[in-house]
Amino acid sequence: MKTRPHPIRVLVVDDSALARRAITEALSQDPEIEVVGQASDPYVARDRILALEPDVITLDLEMPRMDGLTFLKILQEHHPVPVVVVSSLTQAGSAKAMEAMEAGAMDVLGKPDGSRSLSSISREIAFHVKAAASATRRVRLPASRPAAKRAAATQNTAPGKYSPRKLLVIGASTGGVEALRFLLPRLPAGLPPIVVVQHIPAYFSRSLAEHLDKMCEYEVREAIDGDILRPGLCLIAPGDFHLLLQNTNGSTAVRLNQSPPIHYCRPAVDVLFRSAAEQAGKEAVGVLLTGMGVDGARGLQAMRAAGARTFAEDESSCVVFGMPQAAIKLGAAEQVLPLAQLPEAILNVLHEPVGRVER
Repeated sequence: MKTRPHPIRVLVVDDSALARRAITEALSQDPEIEVVGQASDPYVARDRILALEPDVITLDLEMPRMDGLTFLKILQEHHPVPVVVVSSLTQAGSAKAMEAMEAGAMDVLGKPDGSRSLSSISREIAFHVKAAASATRRVRLPASRPAAKRAAATQNTAPGKYSPRKLLVIGASTGGVEALRFLLPRLPAGLPPIVVVQHIPAYFSRSLAEHLDKMCEYEVREAIDGDILRPGLCLIAPGDFHLLLQNTNGSTAVRLNQSPPIHYCRPAVDVLFRSAAEQAGKEAVGVLLTGMGVDGARGLQAMRAAGARTFAEDESSCVVFGMPQAAIKLGAAEQVLPLAQLPEAILNVLHEPVGRVER
């Protein structure tokens, strides 16, 4: 991320005085961030946005007088500011967080329960805020309609029937939820297994998988330790767990663990991509989408070295061009394409005989 001429100015919006204080203290530990104000509800926030001109807003969704989701929609229409949602770790909170991403939020962060204080995850909060501040654009993509549910789709997805390749892996961070909502529904049923790492907090990954499942012709769900990959199945890494692939009795299985974060991330794209290089080699396809930082770049490099086909999203469509840019600099991406061109390009390489690579 480029050096900014001034600290990132943040407005904290939450009806809880305790939460406002904790978020402020957590962010104030980072010298690149300055909390310039607080607001107890959207009406106070509206006035302070105009007066303080923050670079980023942290926004709770459950507030009096006007809920955060309604405020977010109004804000994005009339006075767009990058927003990081801080939502409760409940099923209802997770569903609302997914709605917030659709409405324009850059990222979501779980508001910890009694087991963790906000100050204990200050680095995580700062990461989300910096990612939102570094966003260069909010790309509006064509909407994907909910898919007509597949009728026993797996009956028509025998290994090798659709593609000589056996695995598609995708990694993303900031802006990735919208990118996945565009990309995955444009891939048809009958593909090799798909595995996705999206930087997203625990509890929210299940809502994301359920949301995508309604949009795709194939099954999409949150991964479970021990899952066996099969055609017609897309697995989303659960928040706060690394996901890697492992050979089990001749099949490829999912393994989840909570080893230390990599690049401050868990799940980390690098973990998935490196294991894909080891388990699938030239029979894999790797795609690195929008996101801040460098996660996934080395893993995509390992995949390309193993003979896999590799893609990175072009800067023109990225919300944050950090992760793809890092991969491109390493020479890890065989093709660099805007998001709109990726579905067709992915399908083209899935159809190709394994071993045909134009370098």
